[in-house]
Amino acid sequence: MLIHLTGTKHWPSHRPQTLRHPTSVSAARISCISSYKSLLASSPALPHRSAVVVSINTHSIMTVPAFTAPAPGLLSATARPTLSLSPSSSAFRGAPLARVSPRLPAHVAPRAQVRATAVSQVAVDDLVELLVPESQRPAKHTEAEGLPSVAVSDIDMQWIHVLSEGWASPLRGFMREQEYLQCLHFNSLRQPDGSVANMSVPIALAINDEQKKELDGKNAFALKSPEGKVVAILRNFEIYEHNKEERCARTFGLTDERHPYAEIIYNSGDYLVGGDLEVLEPIKYGDGLDEFRLSPRQLREEYKNRNADAVFVFQLRNPIHNGHALLMTSCREELISRGFKNPILLVHQIGGKVKGDDIPLEVRIAQNKRVLAEGVLDPKSTLLGIFPSPMLYAGPTEVQWHAKARMNAGCQYYIVGRDPAGMKHPNGERDMFDPWHGKSVLSMAPGLEKLEILPFRVAAYDKTTSKMSFFDPSRLDDFEFISGTKMRKFAAAGDTPPDGFMAPTAWKVLVDYYASKK
Repeated sequence: MLIHLTGTKHWPSHRPQTLRHPTSVSAARISCISSYKSLLASSPALPHRSAVVVSINTHSIMTVPAFTAPAPGLLSATARPTLSLSPSSSAFRGAPLARVSPRLPAHVAPRAQVRATAVSQVAVDDLVELLVPESQRPAKHTEAEGLPSVAVSDIDMQWIHVLSEGWASPLRGFMREQEYLQCLHFNSLRQPDGSVANMSVPIALAINDEQKKELDGKNAFALKSPEGKVVAILRNFEIYEHNKEERCARTFGLTDERHPYAEIIYNSGDYLVGGDLEVLEPIKYGDGLDEFRLSPRQLREEYKNRNADAVFVFQLRNPIHNGHALLMTSCREELISRGFKNPILLVHQIGGKVKGDDIPLEVRIAQNKRVLAEGVLDPKSTLLGIFPSPMLYAGPTEVQWHAKARMNAGCQYYIVGRDPAGMKHPNGERDMFDPWHGKSVLSMAPGLEKLEILPFRVAAYDKTTSKMSFFDPSRLDDFEFISGTKMRKFAAAGDTPPDGFMAPTAWKVLVDYYASKK
């Protein structure tokens, strides 16, 4: 058994830290933990007296509030100082922890050295892929034909795609009730080994009363696409009630049926079903964009093929303007300054359902390709891809899902901007979420400690240089902010934005799209 005191930049002073220990260890024997304040106060080996996480193996028993805010940017999430104490140490015999000399593990170097020698590793080692091996597919198809079946929606198909490729690891299918409740109430799942996996959005399959009656007493059933094709089998399932209002309240922070994904939830069945999913064939769309829908495993292989020593990701559901490109380029420069030789950028467009006024996927991809063709982003260090998840518009709750899925795809760095996964409130009077809460939540979300959040700088059009530049508040009058709404109005009217706002051929893609709608 070991006690681990872990310094980290991810734990703010108000967040409680968790003590874990085997039930055989009495609380009295670890009461000395309460003196860890004096340890950190007196020990230079734990830099800047960072907040700590105290743990002993498995089951949580109590929480201890951190007492000091961590120094920003102290260490990367994968390089933290730890203090290890064995059960036979003086600390377990009641001596105060301040008397035990902490030691730093060999892999922890001073800050500059950590940056220069950081090892490129995938953020999550084990993918849970649910696609049936090719050799087993004929037998599975034969079995599925004899099972009761449930027809799923387009949104459900997108979640089947997500699950099949391991984006939602460690999930092994649609959520059973215990997983669903942990997701709704804790934004995470407790794993058998006691660790925590971030899981902030419910991935659950809704069914109606008639379907429930048909499935009662069965052990497995087939899932059919909207076109009637058998795509998967769900085994060892359980059915439970679908409290739609609670789900919406906890996911979106509102229960308004005008919210685009809340509307989908309210129109779905009154029961949820979860179980072990077996997907019978790779999910393909035949829309000319499947080449961009690389799975987490395929993305990892592509990083290797490109000799990447770091991977950073920028998710978006919009076209790329030169301000976005400036941000992405500056993040790459930051990683190079840390000692990386070949950081690869993953530009990842949302591929699932989006709300009606968002630009369609095929237009966004065409526009992004022109950005690369014009050299606004370097094609050699940029990988364009499609993330199959639908948009939920759940703000800070959803941005955790976006980040966690990219960890499963081997990304170590994540760029988060203003109001990620946000939208206007359905009443149209205000934004649903604080624009900077998404970034704050990612920095302290459980289960995302291995992912580093790269700083976001606001870019605007600099009228003095006729290009997008990072905003300088001391020259407020020199800058013009061109919002997404204003950009869409320009394109819909066929107008030309200021020179330097977007690559000309990329802008033409948008103008042509809006012209086709008239």
